[in-house]
Order: sequence, then C-alpha cells, then structure tokens
Amino acid sequence: MSSATHTSLAGRVDTLTVESSVDEGAAVLVPRGDLVHGCADTLVRALARLPDGVGRVDLDMAGVAFMDTAGLRFLEVLDTYARRRGVRVSATGWTDQPRRVLETAGLDPDDPLHGPGTRREPVPAVVVRERTRQLDELRTEVEQLRQAILTRPVIDQARGVLMATHACSSDQAWNVLREASQLSNTKLRKVAAVVTAGAGGGGPVPSPELRQALRTAIDRCLN
Repeated sequence: MSSATHTSLAGRVDTLTVESSVDEGAAVLVPRGDLVHGCADTLVRALARLPDGVGRVDLDMAGVAFMDTAGLRFLEVLDTYARRRGVRVSATGWTDQPRRVLETAGLDPDDPLHGPGTRREPVPAVVVRERTRQLDELRTEVEQLRQAILTRPVIDQARGVLMATHACSSDQAWNVLREASQLSNTKLRKVAAVVTAGAGGGGPVPSPELRQALRTAIDRCLN
C-alpha cells in the first residue's frame, strides 16, 4: 500500500510516496521522493494504515534524494509513533544530501533515531544556537538552488542569443551575463531577460546603466 503528498519544489510538483509491507508483525516502509513540506503528513497516513499488532517498523530511506528541515519533522512523527505504540522503529539507508542535513542537525546519519548523536536530555543553549545557524544556512542554500533552477531557462536563452550574435562559446556568453550583472548591480535573471527580449525586438528597454554594462562586458569578455 502507499500514501503520497504533492509539494512544490523549485517550481515543479514533486511527489513523496511511502510503500509498505508487513510480514509477521514487522513492517517495512520505503519512502521515495523528497522530504519537504507535507512529508510528515504523508508518513502519518502511511503509519495509520498499518494493521494492529505491528511490533516493529523499519524505514528504508535510500529512495530519498533530497530533504530540507521538514525532514526533521518527519523523524519526529516516527519517534512519536514509536513511543505511543511501544514499538521499535528505525530509519536507515540515508544517502548524499539527506545525510548532510542529518549531520548538520547533530544526528547520526546511519541511525538518526537511535545513534550516538541522538539526545534524550536537554540540549545546551549554545548547541541549539549553533544548529539553528547551520540549518538557516542550509535553508538559504536550498532557496538559492530553487532560484537557480527557476532562472535557468531564461539564462540559457540569453546565452544562446549571445553565442549566435557574437559567435562566442557558451562559457564566454555566461561570463558576459555575469559581468554585466556585477557592473550594473542587476540580478542575473533580469540581465538575461533583457538580452533575450532584445533579440526578438519590442522587449523592455534596458536602463542606460545596464546597456553600458552589457557593452563593457562584451568588450571585456569577447575581445
């Protein structure tokens, strides 16, 4: 059986599914997808569908390729379920980026519910502040990734325009866009949009500062 939730990440719909099987009182749950907003609700539904008499629940997390701090709530739900039902639970098999999030949170990525990084006693305030800072940095990194994915199409189009117009390479076109962005203190996406719109005619008129920045960038990077 499975339970699923749909969430938005980087402008597209992602799906977290949780497949489950039960054999002689032991349940195996296999989440697949991203642990982002709504993932805890998906786990709640999957756990609610388990039959009575289950004494052990093991999650194989190898199918999870990405998680943000919502994944920590996912683990809280699992831990709460274990305490209330008096069953043994585990969540193992974490890979790549999710392991990094667990490490940042001070948890053992090999067994975040029972490993040596798991704390049952109050955590010192200085540790809480440091972990909060690290998680804030991680959230910023995730947001930057989302923005990069959102802006990539228009940036790729602008690079194509510059390559066709100036017979330059992809790397050279990228350098032009980046240089113009820095010189004019304009976001890279806006610079790319101006270049793309200008190729088709009738697009927005760039500011004098941006026009000059583009000319300077082209001279520096292509000549």
